[in-house]
Amino acid sequence: MKKPKVNRMVLAMCLGCFIMVIFYFQSNLKPASANGSGMGGSLGKSGRTPLQMLYESDQLEQSAVHVTHQGRRELLEDACRSYTHKRRVLIPEDLKHIIVDDQHGLLYCYVPKVACTNWKRVLMVLTGAAGPRRDPLAIPANEAHVPGNLRTLSEYSTSQINRRLRSYLKFVFVREPFERLVSAYRNKFTRSYNTAFHKRYGTKIIRRHRPDPQEEALERGDDVSFEEFVYYLVDPATQREEPFNEHWERVHSLCHPCLIHYDVVGKYETLEEDSRYVMQLAGVEGQVTFPASAKSTRTTGDMAAQFFRNISPFYQKKLYNLYRMDFLLFNYTTPEYLRFR
Repeated sequence: MKKPKVNRMVLAMCLGCFIMVIFYFQSNLKPASANGSGMGGSLGKSGRTPLQMLYESDQLEQSAVHVTHQGRRELLEDACRSYTHKRRVLIPEDLKHIIVDDQHGLLYCYVPKVACTNWKRVLMVLTGAAGPRRDPLAIPANEAHVPGNLRTLSEYSTSQINRRLRSYLKFVFVREPFERLVSAYRNKFTRSYNTAFHKRYGTKIIRRHRPDPQEEALERGDDVSFEEFVYYLVDPATQREEPFNEHWERVHSLCHPCLIHYDVVGKYETLEEDSRYVMQLAGVEGQVTFPASAKSTRTTGDMAAQFFRNISPFYQKKLYNLYRMDFLLFNYTTPEYLRFR
């Protein structure tokens, strides 16, 4: 006679677990409500946190830019479902590129060569790390990159990390992968002032990938060609020795967009518009202005095509495979100048 009672207890326990699972997934999809704990950041003019502004504002839902970003989120989620099959748990090492602004409820994953210097400057102003300076351009570029000026998510406890991931607005800016790669090469290997990169990477690249190098080149490492850089990237020994430098590491490896649900995926191609959108969500449009970029020195698609002109189809294919996930996840088409198809 006790079996029905036992069955009812088992059923009740299973139902309770199911409800808990549903709540867990909902908590990751919906913005956390603002409360006295301050975990959602400061409230904007509308009385809402940035995350609530994104998902609960009727005014925003009618704007073209809001629709664009909703489409980007959906495309990213679809791509993650299609191309990633193994899920894993985030570890602190995964969160070192995510900058935290507790005052405004923002999490920003910075990607080198995608306006990250200016975003760090803006966040220094917003968090008070810039002192009395209110103009981001008054902050020297090297100061913006000093470790410790801005906190990263990896510095928090597990419970603090989870609360911020759930209640803060998470945003990342991405760029056409090969334009970003060429930009990194130009900046780190063709500028005379980047002697640290020449010594750290240039000498190694020349030693491994240049037949009969001159002694001076081995010592200075300041004349690496783009072809040699590509050989270095696709060489399996490179990543066996150490992770890629952040300037040419893939975005999906820096920011883990299939493990972290980014609310805004900004693009370098629409940098000004997307930056305004983030500032609007954060309610800080009147406090700080995102710096305009210097378009005259920007690496473009046409410029990237010139650099790839001397890369053989075999190595173009290997390089594309290396960066393929960034093309797929962020909806970038295969460049027309590639010849391996």
